[in-house]
Amino acid sequence: MIPAQDAVSSRAQTRAGLSLLIIGIVLIAANLRAPLTAVGPIIGEIRGETGISNTWAGMVTTLPLLAFALLSPLSPRIARRLGMEHTLFAGLIVLLAGILLRSLSSVAALFAGTALIGIAIAVSNVLVPTLIKREFPNNVGTMTGIYSVSMNLCAAIASGVSIPISQGLGLGWRGALGSWALLAIVSLAAWLPMLRSRQRPQAVQTSADGKKSDSLWRSPLAWQITLFMGLQSLFFYVNISWLPAIFQDRGMSAVSAGWMISIMQFASLPSTFFMPILAGRRSDQRGLAVAVASAFIAGYLGLLLTDVAWLVPLWVILAGIGSGSSFGLAIMFFALRTSSVRQSAEISGMAQSFGYLLAAVGPTLFGFIHDSTGGWTIPLLLLLVAGGGLLLVGLKAGKHGYVTAAADKEADAAKGNR
Repeated sequence: MIPAQDAVSSRAQTRAGLSLLIIGIVLIAANLRAPLTAVGPIIGEIRGETGISNTWAGMVTTLPLLAFALLSPLSPRIARRLGMEHTLFAGLIVLLAGILLRSLSSVAALFAGTALIGIAIAVSNVLVPTLIKREFPNNVGTMTGIYSVSMNLCAAIASGVSIPISQGLGLGWRGALGSWALLAIVSLAAWLPMLRSRQRPQAVQTSADGKKSDSLWRSPLAWQITLFMGLQSLFFYVNISWLPAIFQDRGMSAVSAGWMISIMQFASLPSTFFMPILAGRRSDQRGLAVAVASAFIAGYLGLLLTDVAWLVPLWVILAGIGSGSSFGLAIMFFALRTSSVRQSAEISGMAQSFGYLLAAVGPTLFGFIHDSTGGWTIPLLLLLVAGGGLLLVGLKAGKHGYVTAAADKEADAAKGNR
């Protein structure tokens, strides 16, 4: 029989371990968008000092998305080999190296560092939601909300402080981008205890049903989740890439345009937190999908129909609510539509691979259409059409079910037809 004092000590150690894990997750999440959103407000400064073209400047945003698309399917395999905690730690090291490399006085270093940052973030994008499903099975919604808020809060701060750091403190764009190395270092230190206290690699490999994940690629529901993930990502990266330019073309200063993006991301925080909780409390999320798409459509419709300066914050806030709630809902689909930790990792990898590939097209296509038409009307109309697409796939992805069920049913039907 365990003495009472030892039992209390054991429970205290468990609580302490979970507290450290939560802190570690929050800090990793804080690194997943800030190094990217810090670029948009100072992209003109980067372009002017380095002499790169607008196309190459756009690649500073697009390159990480391509890395997300390429690395996301591989992340679960790496985690099964190294263990989830060790893989996340390695990702933080790569992130730190990328931030430091990107800040050197070389165009080649700028792009090489940006690629490393994209690789590092791709790994954590896939694995952190899976880690939450594994470690907090009864509180997936709350923990997903905390994870999402941390990510978006730091993203908002990064958008707002880039110009003050670069110009106000006189550190230039390299100092503004390099300053995020401090956060990566703190996160590495906080994650160290996880390397010796968490589960071994084989725990990641275990599947509740033992079925291969290949069937996910034949699941209509998996593709609907993937499209939902891709469209909400497209909106986010188009927003941070081009909304400042739209506002500046309408007479707003660069500083004010940068803070509009911060307002958008701050507005996303409440919905980012509460959406996963709401989604986790119901088996059907179709009503939530309607609300998400409606916020995007209303925001873009406002930007399209009027350029009244005092209404801009309203449209920005609506876009922010759509952005935060859609991301939270997309991440929850990885847990709600799967029956095991392995399936969750695989659908996360699939959705983020194809989804971020779609998102990578968005900023480039948006800019190309603007250059071709000389205005913002057609690009904004296309965002409205994409909002309708988000609504349609959200209604499908929000219906109660599991990703492998449809694929298995199709496979059984195919066998019966042979």
